[in-house]
Amino acid sequence: MTDTTPDITAPELSTECFVPTDRSRVRRGAKRASYNKVDVFRLIDDLKLGHMAFNDPTSQSPVIIPMTFWRVGEHLYFHTLNKSRLDKLITSGAEVCISFAEASEWVLSKSAFNSSVNYRSAVLFCSGERIDDAKEFDKVFKAIFEDIEPGRWEHIRPPSHTERKATALLKLTIHEASYKRRTGGPNEEEADMALPVWNGTKPIGCPFHRR
Repeated sequence: MTDTTPDITAPELSTECFVPTDRSRVRRGAKRASYNKVDVFRLIDDLKLGHMAFNDPTSQSPVIIPMTFWRVGEHLYFHTLNKSRLDKLITSGAEVCISFAEASEWVLSKSAFNSSVNYRSAVLFCSGERIDDAKEFDKVFKAIFEDIEPGRWEHIRPPSHTERKATALLKLTIHEASYKRRTGGPNEEEADMALPVWNGTKPIGCPFHRR
């Protein structure tokens, strides 16, 4: 089967890095930060589950919703119900903030203060538009199916006319994005090294799967 993993090689990108402003620049742990598009896109491609934050225009309250996102080129896509709150929000031109995060290891130190976690994270500022063209609609949905299982799109039933009318496909442009990552073991104080307790990293398992 043909490899359909989204291409994130630098020559395919319009620019190598996002340009941060005050709202997207990482200040705490800045040495762990990156604005490289390859880092951001790889995390999105690996996870596909992000959390979208916005101000609800009706309640005037902040809202965060977990959503499935996928990338085609330098744009993000997600779908929702036609004429839903999110459909109206994006088509109004409103900006949203999306975060992706993955914790991979507990970093266990000989002290409580120096214990930590290894992770990857990204924060994106986006605005978007609705995709109504039928060919582009199919092309974008084909991309996510082909990424999950190459060749699957050719064997499944495409969306019907009724299903298309019920679905709003939204295309997001990423205006700014920052990436942050921690790797490695604990940073220890010399005075703690004699303590009779092990230190190192421990893979994070999902506690909800424990019985």
